[in-house]
Amino acid sequence: MSTESTPSASAVRASNDVRAVIRRLRRKVRAAAADDGFVFARMSVLGQLMDNDHLTVSDLAAIEGMRHQSMAATIAGLAELGMVERRRDPEDGRRLLIGLTAEGRRQAEAGRQARGEWLAGELEHKCTEEERQTVIAAMAVLERLVRD
Repeated sequence: MSTESTPSASAVRASNDVRAVIRRLRRKVRAAAADDGFVFARMSVLGQLMDNDHLTVSDLAAIEGMRHQSMAATIAGLAELGMVERRRDPEDGRRLLIGLTAEGRRQAEAGRQARGEWLAGELEHKCTEEERQTVIAAMAVLERLVRD
């Protein structure tokens, strides 16, 4: 944002509305895939490792906005469940890299599928075709904002 001018009232309202809706939507989407008490932090870590395999505990803590100790506990729990494994970094033997096991990958994929199915179902049942087309157009606008 430029420091030369103040954003218009519509830009401020759009910003507030988008952030509020994304926050609520994220909670609902995450809850759609939660089962057997599998906590959100664990699902999120599995998702991060699906996209960026072989991260360190510090990397994951920074991405998730958690303290290192909290992330280490989350990773320990996932390791006990057989979802992740720790390996020495071949380039720096002092570092431990966290990667998904086959079961961790299966759980992460199942979670993503459940979240996608929930959202598609909600869009199908609660929106008209015209509204779904509006959502598609709005997502293209938001995508433009996040492109580098």
